[in-house]
Amino acid sequence: MENHHQLRDKISSWLKAHRCKGTHLLQKLVQAKSTQGNEAGAQKIVIDTLTAMGLNIDVWDPEGKELQTHPYFASSKVDFHGSPNVVGVLKGKGNGRSIILNGHIDVVPAGDREQWDDDPYSGKVKDGKMFGRGVTDMKGGNVSMLLAIQAIQALNIPLKGNLIFESVIEEESGGTGTLASIERGYKADAAIIPEPTNMKIFPKQQGSMWFRIFVKGRSAHGGTRYEGISAIEKSMIVVNHILNLEKERNSRITDPLYEKIPIPIPINIGKIEGGEWPSSVCDLVQIEGRMGVSPEETMEEAKAEMEQWVRKLGELDSWFKQTPLKIEWFGARWLPGSIPTSHQLVSSLAKNYQLVLKKEPIVEASPWGTDGGLLTKVGETPSVVFGPGVTEKAHFPNEYIELDKVFVTAEIIALTVIDWCGIAETQ
Repeated sequence: MENHHQLRDKISSWLKAHRCKGTHLLQKLVQAKSTQGNEAGAQKIVIDTLTAMGLNIDVWDPEGKELQTHPYFASSKVDFHGSPNVVGVLKGKGNGRSIILNGHIDVVPAGDREQWDDDPYSGKVKDGKMFGRGVTDMKGGNVSMLLAIQAIQALNIPLKGNLIFESVIEEESGGTGTLASIERGYKADAAIIPEPTNMKIFPKQQGSMWFRIFVKGRSAHGGTRYEGISAIEKSMIVVNHILNLEKERNSRITDPLYEKIPIPIPINIGKIEGGEWPSSVCDLVQIEGRMGVSPEETMEEAKAEMEQWVRKLGELDSWFKQTPLKIEWFGARWLPGSIPTSHQLVSSLAKNYQLVLKKEPIVEASPWGTDGGLLTKVGETPSVVFGPGVTEKAHFPNEYIELDKVFVTAEIIALTVIDWCGIAETQ
């Protein structure tokens, strides 16, 4: 145990000595605007960093036309030319467990510039925080991983198992980058994904998928609206019915990891549009939303429950018997993922968290989907989500990260990687 404490002290000292360098790397990554289709600039910074570290580097543009036949492909496009995936491998000495450190380089759009105090890609540092789109989701976590690897290398700690660093595209659009990495053969005995968890440990992540429902009515003049059937009024019944399904599904969640999450698997109505003229009765409404999927169910089971529930509307209103709703599934999907809280990777993370921060970590279920579902279920790589970002600031204006936590996370990840992969004996 004393050796482990000594190791921790050395890693901590190295990270303190390289704080400015690590902060500058994060700032450069934030300033490289890497929205969908624009990831190459940020990935070039990652490639240069991995090259300087001497890792075996693999760079490729995912082949969308091949991947789109995969049952878990989900993206709004199939052409990823100029949007490279980057993988760096630190080869182990042998006879140890392998680990993937996975992070996405893509960021969501900045949104309304007026809601930002500074340029969304400034990387401005103030009061121990760095600001900018993507700094918390999840470039801060990516830098934590890079710093962890650099510390292990700098201290000449020879790992037994392979360490695989992945900087992937398209997580925000459904996970094509991670799926492409899995299909390229990158699998391991475990994985850590440092998404913005506020440094909570998430061994479970809900999945999600997008749906679209068409509600039909019958057109008429607004002056004699009683001769028509308003799709807008009928859509209000549909929305209320779906919210009742949300209550029904969440009433079945008894997992203690969800105790502090008000709605473990939400069904969010995100978009409604319909009607063409104020003086006409609307005859078609389109509803779009996101359905949360429990780690204890499959995507197919969740779909079937939604479809069956919607068919019940005919029992509430005879109009829906005459004109059944049409529901389709489209766009982004995130697979749910789950590993036991007793898994050795969870135990190791918790132990090193306590060693570094002198307190017990919070272990919960993730309130959103991540690439962990793909890694766990498709890549057969048990995954834990644990990172320094501020959950509440992901996708928000004035997104920020607390810089101290980037370095503390790097320390915890480095110690966990050493535990997991093992230290090789030197001659």
